[in-house]
Amino acid sequence: MRIALNGWFWDQPTTGSGQMVRHLLPALLEADEGLEILLVLPRWAADQITVRSSRMQVVAAPCHPSHLGKVWFEQVTFPRLCAQHGADLAHIPYFAPPLQPLQPTLVTIHDLIPLVLPAYRGGPLVRLYTALVATAARRAHFILTDSQASRQDIQEHLGISRDRVRVVYLAAAPHYRPVCDAAALRTVREKYRLPEQFVLWLSGFDVRKNAAALLHAYTWVVDALGDAYPLVMAGKLPERDTPLFPDPRRIATQLGIGAAVRYPGYIAEEDKPAVYSAARVFVYPSRYEGFGLPVLEAMACGTPVVTSNVSALPELAGDAAFQVSPEDTRAIGAAIIALCVDAALHAEMRRRGLARAATFTWQRTAVATLDVYRHLLQNRFRTDNVLS
Repeated sequence: MRIALNGWFWDQPTTGSGQMVRHLLPALLEADEGLEILLVLPRWAADQITVRSSRMQVVAAPCHPSHLGKVWFEQVTFPRLCAQHGADLAHIPYFAPPLQPLQPTLVTIHDLIPLVLPAYRGGPLVRLYTALVATAARRAHFILTDSQASRQDIQEHLGISRDRVRVVYLAAAPHYRPVCDAAALRTVREKYRLPEQFVLWLSGFDVRKNAAALLHAYTWVVDALGDAYPLVMAGKLPERDTPLFPDPRRIATQLGIGAAVRYPGYIAEEDKPAVYSAARVFVYPSRYEGFGLPVLEAMACGTPVVTSNVSALPELAGDAAFQVSPEDTRAIGAAIIALCVDAALHAEMRRRGLARAATFTWQRTAVATLDVYRHLLQNRFRTDNVLS
């Protein structure tokens, strides 16, 4: 079995699609000794390949690092190279299948943010691109997605029948585990100017991530606990204060809690496990997620989680996190306060989180993905024979 993987995001490991292709590829090779993988990626990303296997062939495609160059790679270059190199199946691990595939095609759709949330639909060119990939997805032989919530969105917004979509959960990277070494924790505290104890937000600042609601919730935390647990809002701050990217510094100042909030900026990937481990609580009150990987990352590091009860997040969290309405600021604040002050509750949620995160592994993701590959090949891509 020879599978071609679209590696456009290989050199962008901070994106969900980049993380997926980097972790899925070696897990696939490990799970099936007869599998061959053709990794097709832009030429500038080829020097970042760290996976080495006699069963993997890397094809560095000439292309332009622009929006138009990306579309050409997805729609023309990738399918042509798949056909030229004899791939049995092409897998695009993000929402961008070719409109005219030259070989059987499988696409992973992580979420449908531009179709579900009006604020993210963008201008005419973005909408044209969304229409292109949505039409192409309907022509794909099969679709993988990260959650039952996303499966429902695909069925509703793309009109694709449920039996052509399979849910395959992702996982946190293996390096996400509790960091207990005092020196390592001290190093990240000094590097990012973190307090001894704090509540952590680690996310983007677009409006979907719901920073404003968390800051309103934090007024309750400050009233109850004073300055004992500052809120650390990690991530690259917005360059401008806009409706899509509201500046949390303005909101915190307006709410009178500016002194209780810290902004360490971007956290390097290698430092994230220690930052999660140093936090008393991790808060992720997002309004919409196709998966919600930071929830699993925090749990895998032993940090109790407060998250939302909408979209895919309940599927990840189960009973191992506080689930609250993303609009209920009192409930968000109450959950944070409880985990900060109740040692027994904190210990129990830490235990549950570690156990929950351990059930999501890239090995399981690879086995489930291989099952779809084999099923499609065995059934000659007759989508009416694909099991749900």
